Amino acid sequence: MKIERIELQQLHMPLRFRFETSFGYTTIKELILVSVYGEGEVGHAESVAMSAPYYSEETTETAWHMMGKFMIPKLFTSEIETPEDVDRLFAPIRRNNMAKAALEGAIWDLYSKQKGISLAKALGGEKSVIDVGISIGIEPTVEQVLAKVERHLGEGYKKIKVKIKPGFDVEVIRAIRERFGEGVPLMADANSAYTMEHLDVMKELDQYGLMMIEQPLAHDDIIDHAKLQRELSTPICLDESIHNVDDARKAIELGSCGIINIKVGRVGGLTESKRIHDLCQAHDIPVWCGGMIESGVGRAHNIAITSLPNFTIPGDTAASSRYWEEDIVENGVELMAPGQLAVPDSPGIGYTLNQKAIGNYVIRTANFRP
Repeated sequence: MKIERIELQQLHMPLRFRFETSFGYTTIKELILVSVYGEGEVGHAESVAMSAPYYSEETTETAWHMMGKFMIPKLFTSEIETPEDVDRLFAPIRRNNMAKAALEGAIWDLYSKQKGISLAKALGGEKSVIDVGISIGIEPTVEQVLAKVERHLGEGYKKIKVKIKPGFDVEVIRAIRERFGEGVPLMADANSAYTMEHLDVMKELDQYGLMMIEQPLAHDDIIDHAKLQRELSTPICLDESIHNVDDARKAIELGSCGIINIKVGRVGGLTESKRIHDLCQAHDIPVWCGGMIESGVGRAHNIAITSLPNFTIPGDTAASSRYWEEDIVENGVELMAPGQLAVPDSPGIGYTLNQKAIGNYVIRTANFRP
């Protein structure tokens, strides 16, 4: 693969609503759009690093620096035949997974376009349609959460994920069950807000027939999660604790979880996402694709990876129109049927960039050449 130019664009995209988790809230999504040019085609991806280091140690600034200073020069001075070569090329660089994933993802898109196949097909995907769920942030009142649950169930979403934190947990889950019944596919996401001292809270949540409790304990833990899993019938899903296939292997061997959330940015790219998928499939551990409030570009990558067969739980890739007044891909990423997204079959990610919207959101640009 010949790479002729790489462009980084930092965007500020205002959300349609304030989105709150246990570690804070956001009203503007900051991201880096990566475009890799070669042999008449261009591949796109985005860095999902946030403006502050609360979900992970990476930020938009660190990703911009790491790509420009260390990773892009490696791409220009190395032979790359397939996107898997990028994963090997970046291996000596410690962590910085979101920066790695952004460049590798753009090269996966470029490679797929050069081959004339969809990104999903290039990854080995099998589905033409995927089921999707919705993520509901922490709201000022339980009633506001219930109103959102009702609206999104009406839209046909196949899974309802509710963010929780100490003091806003059992009450909201109980209220959802009382209002909508046991049949609603419901899960709770704690974003590492609890410790083993909250075992009583976890056991209360265990009564409500949840699909899973996501990352209840520390962001870097798999030991206490194994202890907690032995106390619960509800599967624990690991998110922040899993950065690569070795983390997944250790967690499975320890019994730390029953489900794993694969986020492409968190694990360093599509190649590593495939490895984790394959490992989990071999051990009968279902996986699903988590969201990082991506633009349509990131959503397109999530759709492609979710087309693999062991993504059996609906992911967080909701419609663009839920988050943005105007997405950076033409016509946005929208549901084809209630709770379902089509997997594009055109070359690459299957979406065209909305250059007008990008122009409205961009705050800085950098171009790199060999």
